[in-house]
Amino acid sequence: MQLRPEVVALAAYRQGRPARPGGFKLSSNENPYPPIPAVVAAIAASSVNRYPEQAATALRARLADRLGVDADRIQVGAGSVALLHALTSAAMGQGDEIVYAWRSFEHYPVLAAVAGARAVEVPVDADGRHDLAAMAAAVTPATRVVIVCSPNNPTGTTVGTDEFAAFMAAVPPHVLVLLDEAYAEFVTDADAVRGAEQLGRYPNLVLLRTFSKAFGLAGLRVGYAAGPEYVLDASRAAAVPLSVTEPAQRAALAALDHEPELSARVDALVVQRDRLATGLRHLGLDVPEAQGNFVWLGTGPATGRAADAFDAAGVAVRAFPPDGIRVSVGEPESVDAVLRIAAGFVGNL
Repeated sequence: MQLRPEVVALAAYRQGRPARPGGFKLSSNENPYPPIPAVVAAIAASSVNRYPEQAATALRARLADRLGVDADRIQVGAGSVALLHALTSAAMGQGDEIVYAWRSFEHYPVLAAVAGARAVEVPVDADGRHDLAAMAAAVTPATRVVIVCSPNNPTGTTVGTDEFAAFMAAVPPHVLVLLDEAYAEFVTDADAVRGAEQLGRYPNLVLLRTFSKAFGLAGLRVGYAAGPEYVLDASRAAAVPLSVTEPAQRAALAALDHEPELSARVDALVVQRDRLATGLRHLGLDVPEAQGNFVWLGTGPATGRAADAFDAAGVAVRAFPPDGIRVSVGEPESVDAVLRIAAGFVGNL
């Protein structure tokens, strides 16, 4: 059979490696805490012999109230990555262009290839931050979508409010801007852009969020988008139907009902994140601003050797040769382990 060569050439998404028995899995940016009892109860009360409600009416209404928008301006999907696929499929096709920073979320190039579009990758700066001026300059008449990831996965850096405003002023209003905020709940930088505050300002902006990280529902796959109704209507038409299960919808509602309890867990992870980043810098490693639930080690050509050291000690991390290593923030004991391992290999890098 004849297949599209650009799709055949793609590498399938590579999930974070599991940890060895007794080790720590720090390779997938997962929340290390088990689900709270209310979420477990919501999942147990779900029906699985019937299809889920396609519109996710209750969850969309709750999210709309949270963001101060109409429910028709909310789309729910099987994780924010599913929404990225739907939105980019609705907005671009053969010969169009998509602009994003690099290195950033490793699935962005797949979005371009699947849509038949050309990926325009704008290098992050020396601090691992988006170069928004260069990204705006990279927009051409063929550009249909621009993705801004804040905090950026995997470097952990954020985009500032003022620089985002300057960027949006420079991007033509017919270009769809996707603000990917999968890790927004972990941000402590007061200057970082907050997508919820930007929604009413720009008619070409769509915000993407997820329940996978801060809310600890990665295994249930539920995320949401907020933006102009006509854009999300097109995205809904391009989305896989019935992809957000009833257990996922119920669990997300329960998580919102108990957000203070989950926010306390986020606060605890932020403490460990900052401890990890500070400790790694004291060892002499290149660690940029960390605002997600992970840190980035700029190990460069030594990335393979550093990853092997973690693996040999039973800690699974995410290596991106030849650039660096992303280490998720887990239990306090895992932070101790990472610092101990790094202290052992840093002198040999």
